[in-house]
Amino acid sequence: MLTQLHAKTKLQLLFGFIAGLGFGFFLHKGGVAKYDVIIGQLLLRDFTVVKVMISAVITGMIGIYAMKALGWIKLHPKPGSAGMSIVGGLLFGVGFATLGYCPGTIAGALGNGYLDALAGMGGILIGAGLFAALFPRLRQSILSKGDFGDITIPRLLKVNEWFVIIPFGILLFLLLKWIESQGL
Repeated sequence: MLTQLHAKTKLQLLFGFIAGLGFGFFLHKGGVAKYDVIIGQLLLRDFTVVKVMISAVITGMIGIYAMKALGWIKLHPKPGSAGMSIVGGLLFGVGFATLGYCPGTIAGALGNGYLDALAGMGGILIGAGLFAALFPRLRQSILSKGDFGDITIPRLLKVNEWFVIIPFGILLFLLLKWIESQGL
């Protein structure tokens, strides 16, 4: 079904644009594009961001694998490594803690008209450019350390994907309910 879409770049861009607008709308409605909410999360005072992210992970995980099961999409996991995870986590974490925004919420904050996000967006663009320039050298060194390929948890455990998705989804749902019950 969606293989025909794969050949149509303009249609893909349109779908991506619409999905991006929807994502931004839900970030806004969830309140996670506000600097105070994000800082509250980083200070472990306001768990709005965690609740929105857990909801998104559950929805996305079930939705993606349901579309795969229906034959609508094919998944092509990218190979990873410990080096990639560490460098990416550090860059994301430092940027998030410094700006008070992640790439998604900074776009939502810009859409809300928050001018502080404009400087952060400039930083993201400069950082992305620097990373792209350094990528060939980084790929040969730290990013290739601890290569674990394109393995997924179901493939690692040698089980059907749903034997991981359903229990993990239930655990995340229970965590979400627990966070809510604690008034966090």
